Amino acid sequence: MTPDTVQCRCPLADGSSLTLTATRRPRMNRADVKCSVPDDARQAERMQQVLRLARLTEASFDSRDQVVLSMDRRPPEGERGWELAAVLADRMVRGLLRADAAAAANGWSDVWERGCIDGHTLGAALAGSVLLGGPDGLPHLGLLSGHADPSAAVSSARAWFPLHSGAEGGMGWVEVSVHPLARVSGEDAVEEEQTIAAPDQDAARQLAVRQVLSSARHFDGRALGRWRSVVRFSTGEFAGRSWELALVMADRLARGREFVPRGRLIASGCSSAWHAGRVDTVEGVNPKCALLLREAGPGDRILLPRAWQEQLPDGFAEQLRMQGASIACVERIGII
Repeated sequence: MTPDTVQCRCPLADGSSLTLTATRRPRMNRADVKCSVPDDARQAERMQQVLRLARLTEASFDSRDQVVLSMDRRPPEGERGWELAAVLADRMVRGLLRADAAAAANGWSDVWERGCIDGHTLGAALAGSVLLGGPDGLPHLGLLSGHADPSAAVSSARAWFPLHSGAEGGMGWVEVSVHPLARVSGEDAVEEEQTIAAPDQDAARQLAVRQVLSSARHFDGRALGRWRSVVRFSTGEFAGRSWELALVMADRLARGREFVPRGRLIASGCSSAWHAGRVDTVEGVNPKCALLLREAGPGDRILLPRAWQEQLPDGFAEQLRMQGASIACVERIGII
């Protein structure tokens, strides 16, 4: 029987240790994960993000329980070794690992959504019987169950978009990573937006990302309910909605729904009806075209709204072709 409460200790680089306690209870319309760190709301938010990203590598999605995870004290500034202990405590309390699978652990990762563990913060003198993350210990979460590296099941693709500042800006990118989502018989259907994460983005952008992808996948036929997804941007400092088409195209590339260009896929466009596959116009024709002429290279494929076709500067398409890039002005996705 799975215990309702488990603990996992985390030795730290300064010789001290902290204890993480995970408690499971019926969700009852509450958040799936709740985290608490004494006097440090920022670390609690980070811990919640770590758990949600690590859960993306799990074969199924069960949202019937809430997990409450707490630290007994605030970790030192810059210490990240607790991340692996938090992931293990979360899995143990939900019955995915034996409750005694790791009494003590230390490890961190920048890509928990891939299940990879980058390293740990302990020296040899402090390691002892601690489960260490990284190449010299536990390189990926799959090994906990004797499975293959979960990152092998992740497909990632990236698309670029001209930043809103146009002539004074540059190119940003958005990357989408998708992991197959298995449905468990008897479980309720999962809302698509619950399976999409956009770490390091504010609440407004996270909501926008989820809505865009959910709607565009609705247009894509049988794409709903099949993926866990993580969306990352090159920078958090941009305005407007012209990144939406790049996001949709990166998602379609990651899911094998588009032909891969020889170079980069660069797109600018938004939509108020992604569920219908429609591409709407965005602002900044002239400065963005000037930027594209500076940035485009051999093999690049550029997608712009159909409404821009009559507004493109003279000789714009010809110049792009001379640079080895191609361009299309589109009004819908799926027929590009």
